Amino acid sequence: MNQLQLTELDKQLAEALKSIARRQDIKAYLEQNEQMNRLVRRAAAQYVTGEQRHEAMIAAARLEQLGYAVSLEYIGENTTSEKECELAAQELSDLIAELGASRRSGRVSFDLSHIGLLLDTELALAYLLQLAAQAKPLGIELFISMEESAKTDRILQVYEQAVALHLNIGITLQAHLHRTWEDVTAKLPAQARVRIVKGAYQEDEEICLPRSQALNERYLELLTHVVTQGHQVSIATHDEALIEVILQKGLLDRPGVEFEMLYGIEPELSARLQAAGHPVRIYLTYGQEWYLYLCHRIAEYPPNLYRAVIHMIQEEPIDAIASYGELPAR
Repeated sequence: MNQLQLTELDKQLAEALKSIARRQDIKAYLEQNEQMNRLVRRAAAQYVTGEQRHEAMIAAARLEQLGYAVSLEYIGENTTSEKECELAAQELSDLIAELGASRRSGRVSFDLSHIGLLLDTELALAYLLQLAAQAKPLGIELFISMEESAKTDRILQVYEQAVALHLNIGITLQAHLHRTWEDVTAKLPAQARVRIVKGAYQEDEEICLPRSQALNERYLELLTHVVTQGHQVSIATHDEALIEVILQKGLLDRPGVEFEMLYGIEPELSARLQAAGHPVRIYLTYGQEWYLYLCHRIAEYPPNLYRAVIHMIQEEPIDAIASYGELPAR
């Protein structure tokens, strides 16, 4: 997949889906209409392991048996009550405990706005510190996801305070934001854990680059910088043309560098990279707040809409993991 090959119609569809993702009226309609909810959940099953933790754990175990590392996210963001934040933090704590009880290392990812960032940065920091202290002796990493640019300062503020106390905390940075070069040089401690993404949120062009060759070049520059600085780096892209350049530059030859791929997105690519000897981590999600996540996955590559429609129509259960163990003929 190469994002530079998208047609103008694809780009318009991507922008429309990013807007729809924020439409609470559409989300509410899907939740309240049983038939529509059932259909759209079939489409989401390609990208979300399920609504319950045990479904994510089963998927994680299957992928680990195939030789992949995993990252698990309990989906949710923009939580607006202290009780909901408490429940989200408890679910993340239970996830960490279950990973630890199974004697499996792993990574737990989440949005800070799921655990209080919108209410109080100190509340989000307190929960993050509790979770990091719990995860550290179990050998589990915590990874902060990045959200809309309006939250970036607060996210990095909480990250800087927390990582000074717990080094098992990683941060996600979006290459499309103009500010990210400064953040990379000013906000990361030595040997930081960092995930580099292009960026999925709809932002004003004054503060970001659109999907383009210029964005690919910036991604490569940022990635080269963090790798050569000795950081532990997750390369989070499915752009095959960009991946080929990354491999040619030998960036995967450095220790602590891996590919991190979204569950259900081009599993054959993950299988091919793993078969070539490159470390690959699969990013798994679960939870009831799958609507926004589904919209973003389709918006990132609009032809996924065709797959979504097919899944809505088909009655057969979706097994998104099957292709991870099947290396396609070339």
